[in-house]
Amino acid sequence: MLSRRQFVARSVSLGAASSLSLGASAQAAFPAKPIRIVVPFGAGGVADLTARTVAQKMAEGLGQSIVIENKPGAGGVVAADTVAKAEPDGHTLFLMSNGTAVSEGLFKKLPFDSRKDFAPVSVLGFFDLVIVVSESSRFKTLAELVAFAKTSPGKLNIGTVAIGSTQNLAAELFKSSAGIDVQVVPFNGTPAVVTALRGGQIDAAVEILAPVSTQISAKALRALAVMGDERAPSLAAVPTVREAAGLARFSVASWNALAAPARTPREVVLRLNREVQVALKSPEVKKRLADLGVEARPSTPEQLATLLDDEIKRWSAVITRAGIPRQ
Repeated sequence: MLSRRQFVARSVSLGAASSLSLGASAQAAFPAKPIRIVVPFGAGGVADLTARTVAQKMAEGLGQSIVIENKPGAGGVVAADTVAKAEPDGHTLFLMSNGTAVSEGLFKKLPFDSRKDFAPVSVLGFFDLVIVVSESSRFKTLAELVAFAKTSPGKLNIGTVAIGSTQNLAAELFKSSAGIDVQVVPFNGTPAVVTALRGGQIDAAVEILAPVSTQISAKALRALAVMGDERAPSLAAVPTVREAAGLARFSVASWNALAAPARTPREVVLRLNREVQVALKSPEVKKRLADLGVEARPSTPEQLATLLDDEIKRWSAVITRAGIPRQ
């Protein structure tokens, strides 16, 4: 009995030593070449600038350059599929977002499984969405807008960008959470939404804060409420939706994260995670992201996996309840 225990103990010890050796070897060899981050949005937007800001700092710690490859369109499916099918060695990463979660409920069939075909690395940050009206609007507060919608069902129009976008689904979720009968009207981009709002074609709009912050500062638009858990630092006087009566549980924020292809070695994922943590704790990175309206907030790979799973369930339910046809 004793010799068997000794054998087992020795085997476990040797196995652990071997695993550590292999892990150290894999980590030492990574990265062996430049890394690319595939971004499912065009250059110049909040997601793209977030990726570039974090990548620049990560490159310092990794000792390799990081290239941003923009692949916009198709709801992010093309970009995601590119990474899902890439070599799982950590040299090709995906800028994941809440749009990734939305796609699971919006499309009848995807060429990948968002839960199974990616190895989560870390959340990068969260950014606010805001409910805005024209500065000349009769609505001075969110309570006034909701009260009008309840007394005049079907007469209020809320504009957003395209059907299935985070803004569009956030408006649908607000509609159902507030128990109001309003029309959610999709447009082909933020400029079109702002033009319609200022021209009186729609009564309100739901948009990511960053693209409309200048209009708010210039007093062309009025922010009624932000949709996250807390007030936006740049709009401290503007309440959250959840501060309104009956909406205490409402919370919507957009987010970005990094993921690698599934089967990427754990040691590589953890190395990338460490570099993200270092980058997001950097004062200059935090400031640059804050200027974009992004709250730098890293996570563990497991926390990102949980966030993705929760968001898939949440937005799939919103899509079903809103009666949005699957594409």
